[in-house]
Amino acid sequence: MHKPVLISLVLALGAPAAAAPSKGARWDWQLGEPLDISRDVRIFDTDPDTVTPAQMHKLAGRGIYTICYVSVGTLEDYRDDKGAFPPAVVGKVYGDWPDERFLDIRRRDILLPLMRARFQRCKTAGFDAVEPDNMDVYTNDSGFDIDARDTLAYLRALADMAHGMGLEIGQKNVPELTGALHDTMDFIITESCYQDGWCADVAPYLQQNKPVLDAEYTDRPVNWAKACEYAQKTGISMILKDRDLTAELKTCP
Repeated sequence: MHKPVLISLVLALGAPAAAAPSKGARWDWQLGEPLDISRDVRIFDTDPDTVTPAQMHKLAGRGIYTICYVSVGTLEDYRDDKGAFPPAVVGKVYGDWPDERFLDIRRRDILLPLMRARFQRCKTAGFDAVEPDNMDVYTNDSGFDIDARDTLAYLRALADMAHGMGLEIGQKNVPELTGALHDTMDFIITESCYQDGWCADVAPYLQQNKPVLDAEYTDRPVNWAKACEYAQKTGISMILKDRDLTAELKTCP
């Protein structure tokens, strides 16, 4: 889906890290090309294979907090490093995503060094934080006997690694793990938490003044006016996006 773009190794030299945002910060989430980086937002989440060095430089110059998309639970066959993952840790195809296969996240000895390399690429490119996607391997037919304890051990190791590298890191969905993760993670990204009725499950982040970054989708029958009322009442940063996460964006008034 995304074409690899060479990230400059000197892009971030001299560029100060953006200050960590608090709850209610405006955000955008773009993984599809072409990107529109002109939005008046505090947070911008994107794919390191999609954003260009020039765009990263402009975002940094505006003081925008940037989040780097990294799948930590699947192997995408379009990534440059796909050959570094041994077959033993690669499982079944991820449902409607034929170019992704689940990873055996129990094998931290193999996966953590690979994820460190990905996190380092994010840091070198100038990102402030990491979005570790596909945390929900344990709820899927992955081909591996993975449970919630395996998942928490992996995620805590990833968080320790990211923080040790000077990167922030967020929780992605899995609201049932919020109680175990909200003290460790720096923010949470949720998909359709309003439409599906589980935004309250991630309230501990709001109570700690950490951002809850929610994306509702245009292919769902969400009542956007009521969703925005809820977002403004709770402090959730809510946006309306198309399923491919292109530049199309609708924000609350």
